[in-house]
Amino acid sequence: MIRIIDLFLASIGLIFLWPLMIIICIAGMFDTGSPIFIQTRVGRYKKPFKLIKFRTMPLVTESVATHLVGASSVTKLGGLLRKTKLDELPQLINVLKGDMSLVGPRPSLFNQIELIDARQKRGVLDVLPGVTGLAQINEVDMSTPVKLAKWDQKMLQTLSVSNYFRYIIMTAVGKGSGDRVK
Repeated sequence: MIRIIDLFLASIGLIFLWPLMIIICIAGMFDTGSPIFIQTRVGRYKKPFKLIKFRTMPLVTESVATHLVGASSVTKLGGLLRKTKLDELPQLINVLKGDMSLVGPRPSLFNQIELIDARQKRGVLDVLPGVTGLAQINEVDMSTPVKLAKWDQKMLQTLSVSNYFRYIIMTAVGKGSGDRVK
């Protein structure tokens, strides 16, 4: 059921938001010269996939977890995109491809061993990663891996269609801050 809702909402989102995404791409060309950011992340069953986002940092920024990067690494446009969560819009493509769900645990990098291990122990890696989830709307990010894995497990144990929509709506109206930069 959730997969059908994912496909429907991601399709609708892309249909209605493509003009905004084109504007962000054009602005991103002036900001960093490369508006799209693609990074290998940990997917369901630890299978790698290519996460798509709008770039919020210069091309030369080290490929590490966001909480390990200095705040000065975020561009002005990137700061706006992160604050409004518009940097996540291209992940609608990941949802259509079946790499992600709209709601699920945020996908980690493969070098985040402590988080991967904590999630593995709790069965969190047995589901598709998501664009948003319970941890994100409660401002729990990847800087606290065990705490994040516990929140992800709690979300999976209580996930219902109503909670699915609640997490999406709360994210859309600005609840939570996403991954923080140091």
